[in-house]
Amino acid sequence: MFGFGILSCIVFLPLAGAAFILALRGNDEATLQNARRAALGTTLIVFLLSLYAYARFDPSSSAFQFVEEKGWLGNGLIYKMGVDGISLPFLLLTTFLMPVCILASWKSIQNRVKEYFVAFLVLETLMTGVFCSLDLVLFYLFFEGSLIPMFLIIGIWGGQRRVYASFKFFLYTFAGSVLMLLAIMAMYGVAGTTDIVTLLQTHFPSSMQKWLWLAFFASLAVKTPMWPVHTWLPDAHVEAPTAGSVILAGVLLKMGGYGFIRFSLPMFPEASAYFAPLVFALSIIAIIYTSLVALVQEDMKKLIAYSSVAHMGFVTMGLFSMTAQGVQGAVFLMISHGLVSGALFLCVGVIYDRMHTRDIAAYGGLVFRMPLYATVFMIFTLANVGLPGTSGFIGEFLSLLGAFRVNSWVAFLATTGTILSAAYALYLYRRIIFGVLDKPSLASILDLSWREATQFAPLVALTLFYGVYPSPVLNASAASINALLKGYDTALAVTKTAALAFH
Repeated sequence: MFGFGILSCIVFLPLAGAAFILALRGNDEATLQNARRAALGTTLIVFLLSLYAYARFDPSSSAFQFVEEKGWLGNGLIYKMGVDGISLPFLLLTTFLMPVCILASWKSIQNRVKEYFVAFLVLETLMTGVFCSLDLVLFYLFFEGSLIPMFLIIGIWGGQRRVYASFKFFLYTFAGSVLMLLAIMAMYGVAGTTDIVTLLQTHFPSSMQKWLWLAFFASLAVKTPMWPVHTWLPDAHVEAPTAGSVILAGVLLKMGGYGFIRFSLPMFPEASAYFAPLVFALSIIAIIYTSLVALVQEDMKKLIAYSSVAHMGFVTMGLFSMTAQGVQGAVFLMISHGLVSGALFLCVGVIYDRMHTRDIAAYGGLVFRMPLYATVFMIFTLANVGLPGTSGFIGEFLSLLGAFRVNSWVAFLATTGTILSAAYALYLYRRIIFGVLDKPSLASILDLSWREATQFAPLVALTLFYGVYPSPVLNASAASINALLKGYDTALAVTKTAALAFH
């Protein structure tokens, strides 16, 4: 639609920033400062470009927009980019969080600074490519490629057990994706193309759909992550640097949910309906079990990591309800969770930079020394609980409403998760912020700096704004979600009609 290819600019501009940083010579403070500024400037330009795309986006259309298509390797494989109302919010979330991550790493990263920012810029290219790809092979390359820079970020700049955590993260997510690759090859054998637009209109045989769905599920369930393949996440979060945890929770987890919406539901509708009870069961276990596990954690990061698994249980439950409220709630919840969980990891990073411990017992009474920090932490804690007036409430409520229309017991059991989330989130807040300031090490702790306040300000604003006015996200995705549901219902109706005619 644009002569210069707005999506290609968004996806590949970070590589130009990475190349510039690599070209910088020396490791003196001035050079490292230039590397930080280059990374921040690049991510801000990419974010502005994504806002421009959003301003030009037509929310009334369910079609893919800003489509770019070029011949690539022949044999039906193409370079094709485009976004619709489902992928655009995730693209905006990704480009919004990246400058925040660069700011969060400004002082905390002191070794291999240039390499660190190069890894983040390469990661941005791969993540944005996932949400813009309209070719299945291109999607798979971006999807799997994102593992490499995150593997390096955890393994080089992480905590004491960083090598173990990075390999566990890589092996879990890569192993599941091998089956997805086999499914892509099978789909190419049937359709003769990997063009996602064409595949969305291709009817795969019912027996084949179940195998394809399971192959995609093996990859997407690990990425989401769903119980019981979630165990890599707490380790990865605990060992990752603060900005790594923000991107891991804010964007990388969302690739699993996005894959369900983009592939599993529209391309394998009969299999999705068949396996929906399985997804509901796994979602309920995730919501209740990981919430109980979060209650007994003594490490702040591990507690928030388990809460992420619980919240993604609401997402999968909403998606496979296959109702307008459920799917819209799941999309909104993923965007909200990206903001809120990312902000919570930033909150942990702020006090970790000062005290170098994530042990909950090491804190208490911070409200007396850090009132601004206590206020910010309270807002995100309440959003994580799902308090009305915050973005967390909208997504959870819609997901529960969609699930209730399908199965009231599923909704009832999931609702217990909201009670448990209040228990572990408020318990964490009380132990860190309130109480007596009796630990000598906390007597001189400082409140938020101007740089830290700058990185929190837009997150606070969006969390509260979307809590009272969710329309920008809901309206942008409405047409695409309605088209998805219409196609899903039509496919199931055709299948039922064919079955009746056969009998």
